[in-house]
Amino acid sequence: MALTLLIFLLVYVAMGFGKLPGFKVDRTGAAIVGALAVMVAGGISPKAAWESIDYASVGMLFGLMVVSSAFVVSGFYGWTAERVALLPVSAPVLLAVLIGVGGGLSALLTNDVVVVAMTPLLVSLTLARGLNPVPFLLAFCFAANTGSAGTLIGSPQNMIAAQQLGLSFNGFLAIAGLPALASLPLVWGIVALIYRGRWTLPQGAGARMPGAAPEAAPPPVPLNRVETAKAGLVTLLVVAAFIFSDWPRELIALGAAGVLLINRQIASRDLLAHVDGDLLLLIMGLFVVNAAMAATGLPQELLNGLRATGLNLDDPLALYLVGGALSNIVGNNPAVMLLIPFLTPGGDAEALGAALALGTGFSSNLIVFGSLAGIIVVEQAAACGVKISFSEFARAGVPVTLACMAMAAGWIVLIGA
Repeated sequence: MALTLLIFLLVYVAMGFGKLPGFKVDRTGAAIVGALAVMVAGGISPKAAWESIDYASVGMLFGLMVVSSAFVVSGFYGWTAERVALLPVSAPVLLAVLIGVGGGLSALLTNDVVVVAMTPLLVSLTLARGLNPVPFLLAFCFAANTGSAGTLIGSPQNMIAAQQLGLSFNGFLAIAGLPALASLPLVWGIVALIYRGRWTLPQGAGARMPGAAPEAAPPPVPLNRVETAKAGLVTLLVVAAFIFSDWPRELIALGAAGVLLINRQIASRDLLAHVDGDLLLLIMGLFVVNAAMAATGLPQELLNGLRATGLNLDDPLALYLVGGALSNIVGNNPAVMLLIPFLTPGGDAEALGAALALGTGFSSNLIVFGSLAGIIVVEQAAACGVKISFSEFARAGVPVTLACMAMAAGWIVLIGA
């Protein structure tokens, strides 16, 4: 038991710091090494380890990543970024459009893929207009995180919560959709207020980094209208199947992936290149580590202790606040996977799932490392020669997070009344 507990703690230390201190082992590596270690240490048998991996969650996430990748290779994301950035509108209006696009795309497609595909293009296109890229990149990132909280297919942590808690698409949307939508004008108002009068590059706080040798953003993939239409049709069918059928969601997602991978114009390897294999491995490793920890009985004792102090994770508001705090310590996906085994949802499954998605999604804009989307934006902007410092991110991220969290907390209290 002691060795399993030590391995568990080391894995989640790596989740919090982004790597295992003193070693070149990132989050994914730590999860895989941790899974192997608990098997070798006898904390869980190899058979039980395989059985602990929820194939439905992994399958659904993989399938929807392939669907989102189809929009990358068809040139849709590049075409969208170019059309939006070249609109003949003022900077505040352009900001509003980008926020709507980021939130909308992320609600239907995996938010991390959307951010990866569009960040370099937004940098080059805003610079071409003489605009400071920083407010537009931050707002797009914030909108991707909050908008994705509105549907169970918007982000990996939502998909995990949906599969583990058995949530319905409609039930989840009914609770999480409105606060996710309401978050977008909050993002716009706060970012526009902070950057008022600093829209152009010379006055922008995020000018090119001194001495940097920026990489040129890759040229947009030419729009393939046939492949974009095909991906759009498949996406609509997937959403319709989620809403109107009782087919297993992982089979719907995997079936959609199979349809898109069979293609005469686009190689399957090009589609699969945009699937985040590291994230899938991280999730699989955490399933094993968490199962080994659960087998010790310690989580159950901790849960009983929390309930004795009045903290009941089966209360949506408490889960919302705990999930929000924990996601900024260990990350969104690990936070969801860590909390779900403590839940006994019963008839409140949709409310708990939505609270978990809103808490982890809305709080992730607090700091750079609060979400994978934040890390992607900062790192890709730096590669293009645009600096977004930790303090610059937090300067906008903290008020955005506090406003969105307060709004969603009020909504959770209202629907629970």
